[in-house]
Amino acid sequence: MLHELRLSLIALQFLTRVPVPAWVGYRDEWLHQCARHFPLVGLFVGAVAALVLLGASALWPWPLAVLLSMAATLVLTGAFHEDGLADTFDALGGAVSRDKALAIMKDSRLGTYGTAALVIVLALKAASLFALGAQAAAALLLAHSASRALPVALIRRLPYAGDAQAAKAKPLSTRVSMGGVGVAVLWALAVAAATVGARGLGVTAVVVSLIAAALVALLMARWLHRRLGGFTGDTLGATQQLGELAIYLALVALP
Repeated sequence: MLHELRLSLIALQFLTRVPVPAWVGYRDEWLHQCARHFPLVGLFVGAVAALVLLGASALWPWPLAVLLSMAATLVLTGAFHEDGLADTFDALGGAVSRDKALAIMKDSRLGTYGTAALVIVLALKAASLFALGAQAAAALLLAHSASRALPVALIRRLPYAGDAQAAKAKPLSTRVSMGGVGVAVLWALAVAAATVGARGLGVTAVVVSLIAAALVALLMARWLHRRLGGFTGDTLGATQQLGELAIYLALVALP
């Protein structure tokens, strides 16, 4: 039990800017093991976003509350996944070779494809949350949690495609057991079940949204296998962002 708590805190430290107690410690193998708790961290991020949304809506109009909620998640995570989204589309948006694409991902500069992808995805998320109204808080919990199970599945499905030395220099979970994927999925399903009913979300909408997120993971896996032969840290972030957006869009389509 203590080990699972330690792994949860390592996952929290890895995916957010939240500091963890010194007693947690660190080992390389723990970074791989902690991936199973990524959806739990997503629940935390979603809960913060929901609290900011509800609190801000008492003071300002709904569109401002939505943007403040999104800003809170960007601050909380350090735009970790959004950075991956932009880098992925900069690298893979054009017709470049695998080696060139990997080199582009290492470049800290933001290009046209990355900028366009980031703006469009953030705008669509904001518009979706605005459209969801009273259901937006529950949607934040569901989307942030479930979308963080997708990178875990991708790690299991594909090999690491980046520079192995760079991966050692910059901590990254590059492998996960089938059991780890199962735990991540269970976390996501538990949160999904909790968001159903009582001013929450409809069963059909939740099921369809999870299917939409899974479809994103499948499409990303095929795309990354074809273009890179595997995944990188940036592509995991892109998968999370696109999965989160897919959930919002599905919920708006099926209230």
